[in-house]
This record gives sequence, structure tokens and C-alpha cells, in this order.
Amino acid sequence: MLGWALTFLIIAIVAAVFGFGGIAGTAAGIAKIIFFVFVVLLVISLIMNALRGKSPPL
Repeated sequence: MLGWALTFLIIAIVAAVFGFGGIAGTAAGIAKIIFFVFVVLLVISLIMNALRGKSPPL
């Protein structure tokens, strides 16, 4: 997912260099949304892993 965010960021930068403002803004917005989804899923994954690791052995 982080790879997709970086891909859209690169597309936004290239589009901005060539003067395509609408495409650059859209790609940057998509990259931002995907990045924040990645961060939320990462935090949830870390919390779940920490909770699972502290359970007593059976």
C-alpha cells in the first residue's frame, strides 16, 4: 500500500512539472489518502501484535 502511495506521489510530481495542475492535485490527494490508510492499518497491526504477544501461554 505504501508503494501505491509513492507511485501516486511520483505521478503528482511529474504532472506538476509538466503543468497539469488538475492531474497533479488529484494524484497528490489520492497519495495522501492511501498514505493515511496505510498508517492507520500499521497502527492497528502493531496494537494487535502487541496484544497477542502478551497473552499468557496455555
